[in-house]
Amino acid sequence: MRTRITAAAVSALLVLALTGCTTPEPPEPTPTPLFSSEEEAFAAAEATYRAYVDALNQVDLSNPETFEPVYDLTTGEANADFRESFSNMHAEGMVVTGSSTISALEPLAIDSDFEAAELAVCLDVSQVQVVDSTGASAVDPDRVPVQSLKILLSPTSESSFGWAIEEISGRNGEPGCG
Repeated sequence: MRTRITAAAVSALLVLALTGCTTPEPPEPTPTPLFSSEEEAFAAAEATYRAYVDALNQVDLSNPETFEPVYDLTTGEANADFRESFSNMHAEGMVVTGSSTISALEPLAIDSDFEAAELAVCLDVSQVQVVDSTGASAVDPDRVPVQSLKILLSPTSESSFGWAIEEISGRNGEPGCG
């Protein structure tokens, strides 16, 4: 009897070895949206931009460690632009003083799947000065004191806000930044 049990066990192992022991692959997880509503998504986008302005106002061009919070809130083109700009300004010994302030911020658009959001921003840069290593101003004399901007954000699970700034560009239209 013991021989039959052993033979049966060996046969079962051979069948498994020859056919392969396969377990069904678990289904791919369905991505869970980071936001449950447009209002929630826009609130998070606004919080992201406000945190970005706060981080930008804390940048000390003599200390590259202060660049990191700006990098953490940006992605894509914006991130690459800041990395290049901050690196060049640091190398040239430039100094930034003053702070930017948000004078208006409104939602423009959001993708139905929360894959992109756009904000309209009026950013007051009138108190920001940039000087080179000789003390000469690097600010364009024709700079508009309140910038009219469009902010494009993309979703990310790496940010506590759920968004990262992908692109910052000039904008026309409402809200006016007069």
